[in-house]
Amino acid sequence: MSAENGRVGGGARGRPAPGERIVIVGAGLAGLRAAETLRRDGFTGALTMIGDESGEPYDRPPLSKQVLLGDVPAERTALPRQCEVDATWLLGTRATGLDLAARTVRLDGAADVEFDQLLIATGLRSRPWRDPAGAALDGVFSVRTSTDASRLKARLDAGPERVVVLGAGFTGSEIASACRQRGLDVTVLERGPAPLVGALGGVLGEIAADMQRAAGVDLRCGVTVEALEGDSAGRLRRVRLSDGEVITADVAVVALGALRNVEWLAGSGLGAGPRGVACDAGCRAFDINGIVTDDIFVAGDVARFPHPLYGYQLLALEHWGNAIAQAETAAHNMRCSESRRRPHLEVPAFWSHQFGVNIKSVGVPTYSDQVAIVQGSVDERRFVAAYGYRGRITAAVTFDQALWLDFYRGLIERAAPFPPEFPAVGRPSDFRPVPSAVPDPAVLSHGPTVAVTGHSPDERRVTLVSPAP
Repeated sequence: MSAENGRVGGGARGRPAPGERIVIVGAGLAGLRAAETLRRDGFTGALTMIGDESGEPYDRPPLSKQVLLGDVPAERTALPRQCEVDATWLLGTRATGLDLAARTVRLDGAADVEFDQLLIATGLRSRPWRDPAGAALDGVFSVRTSTDASRLKARLDAGPERVVVLGAGFTGSEIASACRQRGLDVTVLERGPAPLVGALGGVLGEIAADMQRAAGVDLRCGVTVEALEGDSAGRLRRVRLSDGEVITADVAVVALGALRNVEWLAGSGLGAGPRGVACDAGCRAFDINGIVTDDIFVAGDVARFPHPLYGYQLLALEHWGNAIAQAETAAHNMRCSESRRRPHLEVPAFWSHQFGVNIKSVGVPTYSDQVAIVQGSVDERRFVAAYGYRGRITAAVTFDQALWLDFYRGLIERAAPFPPEFPAVGRPSDFRPVPSAVPDPAVLSHGPTVAVTGHSPDERRVTLVSPAP
């Protein structure tokens, strides 16, 4: 099946009965897996997929790694199909509004689409460079879409003199790693104290910094970029820093985190904001008053959901595995009775490959006050770090020690004591917990891939009005 505008397979059914029209806004990983789950679970009604990109759903993790290295062409990252979804695809079509009363999704340049149930899976987009003139210079890139990755790969193939990466989160660090692997000179600029600090805290951030410098990266932390400057032909030439230094560069990659695609929900009455769309554990969206909706569901990077392991605070995750698990839960709950609904309780997990090291995580490292290297050796870049919060294990991160990840997942699920009390294989002689140096979770300035965003399903300020005497 090809993903193109129009109906793919199936026949006319006439006007569907109530409950038989499902619209999914967001045709990426979460949207596709939700559609497949609906069909596998026996949904035979009308299914519409709306996505603002023109191509088939594709896999994003390879874009900042294998695609930039030339191992996989960007056009060969399409997501494998698990089953026929028999949907009407509206690709290259942007949703512009949601009318809950009329149960319609408004589209840019197309007729409104009616629904009986709606799944919101609009995901993220790259945070753009703040100055449009600088962002428009030839040589300035971001990496969010397959087109982005293909364009950057072509420029790296041309052999730039220096690549500057703005931001040392996972995406920025993976891009820097790919550049060094290709033999390119690269400078990484990070406003925080270390790479990956927003996701892993300061202790592992320092280890990541050592890895980058050992690989030949010109890593500069505690600095911000004042301006991207070009020549008269509109080509990038210089990067001006907050400390007054100017770096000559012909390629700059903006990797300053992501924005959630929620603008189209403004005024809809849903509890949607910069940190995502709030929902319950069953993926049902909250309205702005914190009341759960019956037929509006949320999944993937755009969702904020409560998790019992983390004090029922609302988590916003940018994880591949979470997008799949949450989409499957949302799709299941859309079609079953209330008594058969199930919660989304997946323990968060993610991975990254950079500078020759596989980094894997389970749990939420930023939900911690202490961290300890519990197995292995930091010097050898093969170790397990366990994170704790108020005396229980909340996360574990492995560097080239992924075989231990499931073990620590079990400890997290059981709220096992921290620091770990058992004798571990390869326990360092200087084992001791230290502060995890996690940034203030209320400040999303470090580009975290997990945000513990608090309990409130909406961020509206409330004004109490006293009745007139």
